[in-house]
Amino acid sequence: MSLHNREIEERNRGGCSPSRGTPSPGGVPAVMRFGRGPLAVTRSGGGGTCRQQWRACLSGSWVVQFVVRQRCRRGWRMSSAGRSGRSRLRECEKERINQEEIQGVLSCQKHFQSRHSDILLVSTPKSGTTWLKAITFSLVNRTTFPDPKHHPLLTTNPHVLVPFLELDLFIDNENRLPNLSSSCPRLFSTHLPYVSLPESVKSSACKLVYLCRNPKDAFVSLWHFTNRLRPESWGENSMEEAFEKFCRGVSLYGPFWDHSLGYWKESLERPEKVLFLRFEDMKRAPAFYVRKLADFIGCPFSQEEEAKNVIGNILELCCFESLSNLEVNKNGKLSSGEENKAFFRRGEVGDWVNYLTDEMAEKLDSTVQQKLHGSGLKF
Repeated sequence: MSLHNREIEERNRGGCSPSRGTPSPGGVPAVMRFGRGPLAVTRSGGGGTCRQQWRACLSGSWVVQFVVRQRCRRGWRMSSAGRSGRSRLRECEKERINQEEIQGVLSCQKHFQSRHSDILLVSTPKSGTTWLKAITFSLVNRTTFPDPKHHPLLTTNPHVLVPFLELDLFIDNENRLPNLSSSCPRLFSTHLPYVSLPESVKSSACKLVYLCRNPKDAFVSLWHFTNRLRPESWGENSMEEAFEKFCRGVSLYGPFWDHSLGYWKESLERPEKVLFLRFEDMKRAPAFYVRKLADFIGCPFSQEEEAKNVIGNILELCCFESLSNLEVNKNGKLSSGEENKAFFRRGEVGDWVNYLTDEMAEKLDSTVQQKLHGSGLKF
């Protein structure tokens, strides 16, 4: 029996099974549509926005593993019939799927028309996405905003400046598609696996910049992030339970190793299209990789810029200490409701040692090594 079938069978025994029908008892509609890509949890009595609750509870949810593997099936629902009481409804509420989020993925896949000059930043969640957005935005716009003391990053969160295709731009229904007729080059981001990218992205000459991170650090950072977004009434997400699911490949946007492997293989086959970066390498030699990134996206630094230390200015502007201490990132919020400070915790390499036991680290290392065997990709 496959993993996602086992997960569904376990849920069925618990009384929260996919079934056609009417809203669940108590007037709580537990609606879910299967499809590829990310999901969102609708607002429940626990508080928080749709996307907050989606990120907070799906860090280890069985739903993600199933959805990433399945095609969209219209009209399916999750029913909480079979077990009554507030606890059962609360559990089902955590796994309700907001169709708008699924529609964002499907709409993006259907309607997004990539240009050859586009730049798409890709990452697994909590792998340095915010940092990569800030650096790339600064690179692309360094002639437009040459003064680091008067820069959009000082007043605007990187996730606003570089929006997600599926989570920001295409989140509305198909009758309100975004106007993407902006200047060249266009800069977007996504967490989607390679197989789920819009076909126009795969077939065009647009650039994909992929950033990954050691899975142990990525897991710990994701665990902290989801706990920050969880309503207090839900309590803290269990580290042990979330870890076991992560090791089974039940994670946001599919298994960590599948996500990384998809872009790794493309970077080997089409190095002119996909640049594969590691968070640890960028932390170790930031100036070297900023130059490499600039060369890849077609805006290399001139000798004059090198002499003026433009790279150093960009790195100083985009470093964790600078961004995390800005007023907008300490007290601001995204339009979707998340506090900007939730995206800034430590930004360090190796923080997993403070949270994972030796046995946990060995298990995850062994799992990842087995999944990546023969690919040439190692962590």
